[in-house]
Amino acid sequence: MKVTSQIFLSAFVLIQLSGFSSKITAQKNSKIKVYTTAENTNLKLSLSNDLISKNNTTQQKTATVSIRINTEKTDQTFLGIGGAITDASAEVFAKLSPKKQQEFLTAYYDKNKGIGYTLARTNIHSCDFSSDSYTYVSEGDKELKTFNINHDRKYRIPLIKKAIETAGGKLTLFVSPWSPPAFMKDNNDILHGGVLLPEFAPAWALYYAKFIKEYEKEGIPIWGLTVQNEPMAKQRWESCIYTPEAERDFLKNHLGPTLEKEGLGSKNVIIWDHNRGDMLEKRANLVFSDPEVSKYAWGIGFHWYETWNGGPPQFESVAKVHEAFPNKNLLFTEGCIEKFDAAKYQFWGNAERYGTNIIHDFNNGTVGWTDWNILLDQNGGPNHVGNFCFAPIHADTTKDELIYTPMYYYIGHFSKFIRPNAKRVLETVNDKSLLSTSFKNSDGKLITIVMNQSEKEIVYSLENQKEKTTITIPAHAIQTIVY
Repeated sequence: MKVTSQIFLSAFVLIQLSGFSSKITAQKNSKIKVYTTAENTNLKLSLSNDLISKNNTTQQKTATVSIRINTEKTDQTFLGIGGAITDASAEVFAKLSPKKQQEFLTAYYDKNKGIGYTLARTNIHSCDFSSDSYTYVSEGDKELKTFNINHDRKYRIPLIKKAIETAGGKLTLFVSPWSPPAFMKDNNDILHGGVLLPEFAPAWALYYAKFIKEYEKEGIPIWGLTVQNEPMAKQRWESCIYTPEAERDFLKNHLGPTLEKEGLGSKNVIIWDHNRGDMLEKRANLVFSDPEVSKYAWGIGFHWYETWNGGPPQFESVAKVHEAFPNKNLLFTEGCIEKFDAAKYQFWGNAERYGTNIIHDFNNGTVGWTDWNILLDQNGGPNHVGNFCFAPIHADTTKDELIYTPMYYYIGHFSKFIRPNAKRVLETVNDKSLLSTSFKNSDGKLITIVMNQSEKEIVYSLENQKEKTTITIPAHAIQTIVY
């Protein structure tokens, strides 16, 4: 198949790093634009209008799949897409040359030259993706008199500031704790689970408020926070267990009131922040059905690691929460490809895992999607417990090189084109061989993402009330259609 492609002007770096040498050509004055990323081709977020079938010519093809968009029926409002700016990401970033640092920032946060991230997450003191464990207070300081964020000023805060600047001055940032300080827990250990001791609940709630205020003094606005990262997982790294009732009571009696008292009542609080699954039965019902605690909760966050035991992703649990509590928000707060292996940098299945999850999550009511580390090194770290994993972009710090994985491009098919405040538009797809989701941006542009995981190209028709277009999607490919 002959395809005329245009890599975004933004992405000269991407072409260079990925070895692409396709001719960049302009395609102007087209009402519809198709952008494609496909395995075993030079298409990487490439303008590929040659994949549109021409009517009444020998190029006309017959569609085998129909995607019908109903612009009159909409669902959730889009918040954003982004990734976590962890200690690990910031430490790796600091090892890059200024030229590579700028390339990296542009690749993620520039909406014209990169993929336009608008959402971010960061950790409240250490997590597994830190070089060591640390807190912001001296051991035993219940009154938090020693609280300071000096640790973060070396690497993490400078990177967050640069990301905000590159994103045009605004980045929706939420924060998450992995564990209270050791002295506040029953196991006297910042690692290995344990629970928050009741007598330290007021101090721990104030800890969040102090963190938010200190970051905002640095010129970093905090949009929201989660109560606890993965509250049902006893990990060998920073972790803390909250039963559903414990999380409810902490939010109701301590965190919510403390945020209000400290003038932070407008911050958006997210419960759960753990895997899909029994979110409705185990968390959402308990919190959202209680007016005295629900008033503090903006919504519920979730991860994708429920597949750890070999089962399928439980997208239906997202749909159940959205159906039961349509006025609450669903936010994907973390996901990554586990078990780092440098031989799999370009493994296409990793990207397809992203595409599948993002499409299903949006189609079930999710308002935003947050990847895990935005950057890791050539070892999948640093990580102080050896829990190495993949990121969409890796840096080989020994060579001062950035390595773009297919995951980066797949995420970009969503983040670059769907902009904050877009509305999801309902659609129907008559064949399961393709996955699709659609949004309408506030400027009126329709955005449809189509994904083909099969071994063969597929011809499909994209229809709305005004027009019908026939498009070919290559094997193992993802497309964004702007119209």
